[in-house]
Amino acid sequence: MVKKMDTEQLKKIIQKNFEKIEEINPETKGELPEAVNEMINLLDLGKVRVAERKNNEWIVNQWIKQGILLSFKINEMDNLSGPYSSWYDKAHLLKGKTAGWSKEDHIKAGFRMVPNSPVRKGSFIGKNAVLMPCYVNIGAYIDEGTMIDTFARAGSCCQIGKNCHISAGSGVGGVLEPIQANPTIIEDDVFLGAMSEVVEGVIVGTGSVLSMGMYIGQSTKIVNRSTGEITYGKIPPYSVVVPGTLPDKNNASAPSLYCAVIIKQVDEKTRSKTSINDLLRE
Repeated sequence: MVKKMDTEQLKKIIQKNFEKIEEINPETKGELPEAVNEMINLLDLGKVRVAERKNNEWIVNQWIKQGILLSFKINEMDNLSGPYSSWYDKAHLLKGKTAGWSKEDHIKAGFRMVPNSPVRKGSFIGKNAVLMPCYVNIGAYIDEGTMIDTFARAGSCCQIGKNCHISAGSGVGGVLEPIQANPTIIEDDVFLGAMSEVVEGVIVGTGSVLSMGMYIGQSTKIVNRSTGEITYGKIPPYSVVVPGTLPDKNNASAPSLYCAVIIKQVDEKTRSKTSINDLLRE
């Protein structure tokens, strides 16, 4: 049985079949459906994850993304009826992570989940996390003590660390395709302000505070106000970031363009003792 195979065996089955993904469909039999289902179970339990930090670097397990894409190929569309609507989606995702859970199951899992919080099967939620009415997609990893606030979204395969606050209406972008694209990563102890979006594989470093209404993708200029340095794709640890604009150096009358501005960086001790409001003030 595939359930007794180790991670390396599952990886080999998934990688081999991904090379012929166009041939895979709900009629596909044999080891692949079992391997994909077992991989999703391991994701759900947090025993494997799309990205993990090793030697202070984030390593992406692309084979898991491949397995998730294959799961869409081997599962048919199905219908689910509820008291006020019906839904039509891939069969393995329709019922969600906690479908059929008892009170004891929730106690064992150890996180709080309020009504109207769709959480896909194949996403991991750590102990003491709080899910307000939000959305968590397949492959997402939400670590211990983090709050996903009202109408916030954790996209497919995103990685959110310990003790974060993803504020109301915010989104942490998902990624499945292109297969080489990296997931969006929010490290530990990050505050993401309301109505913000972090997407396209951007990494937000530990202890950072992002003001309300931040929009950061790979093409967003990240400006360190103290040094003038411009970077892309990563917010350094313990940064305090607000929205800003950059003028056109060659045309003073041209519209200024949006950027993210690091107004200060604080050490871990200061971050732990300072309120969010204080950090965002000049």
